[in-house]
This record gives sequence, C-alpha cells and structure tokens, in this order.
Amino acid sequence: MSTKRNMKAAKGGNLRQNPRKRQGTARRSVATIPHPPSIGDYAVTQSKRLRFTTNAAVAQEITFQNLLDTVLFSVTASFPYDVFQQVRIRKIRLWSLPSLGTSSTVVVIFNGTTLGTQGDRVVHTDASMGIEPAFLDVRPRQTALASMWQTSLANNAFYIEVPTGSIIDISLDFRSDTQGVATSAQNVSAGATVGALAFRGLDGLAIAGTKFTPPAGLNTI
Repeated sequence: MSTKRNMKAAKGGNLRQNPRKRQGTARRSVATIPHPPSIGDYAVTQSKRLRFTTNAAVAQEITFQNLLDTVLFSVTASFPYDVFQQVRIRKIRLWSLPSLGTSSTVVVIFNGTTLGTQGDRVVHTDASMGIEPAFLDVRPRQTALASMWQTSLANNAFYIEVPTGSIIDISLDFRSDTQGVATSAQNVSAGATVGALAFRGLDGLAIAGTKFTPPAGLNTI
C-alpha cells in the first residue's frame, strides 16, 4: 500500500512541477494611419483690454460699431477698415476722481436692444466726494446682448456717463471673419499710414474729435 501511495505522490509531484505550457495567441500588428483631427474654429480671435481717458464729460450710448472701430487697418490714408468683424464685452472698469470739495457720479448700463434680444438693463453707478475715485467694475450678464458675439451694427452695446478725466478700461473679445467680409470704419481718417494698425476712440470718432483718448504713444487715426 505504501508503495502505491508513493507512486501516486510521485505522479502528483511531477504534475505540479511540470504545469501545462501557456498557449499564447500571437497578435498581429496592423499599421493604421489616423485621419487629421477636426478643426473646431478657424477664425482668429483676440482678447484685449483697451484703455481710454475722457477729455470731456460723456453721457452717451456706445454701439458695437464703435467697439469694432477701436482697432483699425489703414487701407488708404483716408479709409480705414476694422481688423475684426465681431466683438463681445467681457468687462468694463472705470475710475473718476473729482476736484477737492466736489463730487462726481459714474454710470454704466448694458441696455442694448436688437431683434428681441435685450441688455440686462442693470444700472451700475458709483459716486465720489473727492477723497477717493468713483469706481466701477462691471460686466454684462451671460444672457445679455453685450455678452454675445455682435457684428458692426449701430445697435447700443452700453450707455456710459462719466465726467472729464475719467479712465475707462474695457475688456473685449474680438473675432475675425473667415468668409472674406471687410468692414470699413464709420468715419474717415486724415493722413493715416497705409498698411499700419491704428487705434481710435471708444466713440468711433477720428482722433481729432473723440472724447475718449487712447494711451499716448499709440498710432491713432
């Protein structure tokens, strides 16, 4: 009996010592050429903060056409064109410091109306009594007209009321047209350098007549 048990144990040991060989499956390497990835947007976009200083008291509407006319390309000495064809507003910040002993009030309202789309109509206002500047840091609501892409139209983007010497920073998103559309500025220039990039006041007027002066040292028309 002991001999049979020893033989079975020996056989079992051999089985454990010699497991079955794994049968691997050879994988074939197939060379594939992926297609080029899709391009979601081909337009040229630019986010930019522009600064203006008022040289007179201001109480007026600013249109989307005015906003697009702030950055221009001089095709001729007299006829500039917009560098970008669409714009939307991200934020407006402004400061206004009155003379000592007086007060000043600043107002911004995103009040545009076009084709059933409204501005948010919120009245943003602040006042100063000469100790520190009146200050606003405002942006249109996401569903407001000014937050959406707009073309060069005479529709109101926002209303602004500030005294002389106010500093206005406006943060804009610009977008180019990819279908060959060219938009001329609403006002001509005089003696502009052909082929040069130039800046203009926030009200769309030529530099000689604007109430919103761009920073010194820029090429303005």
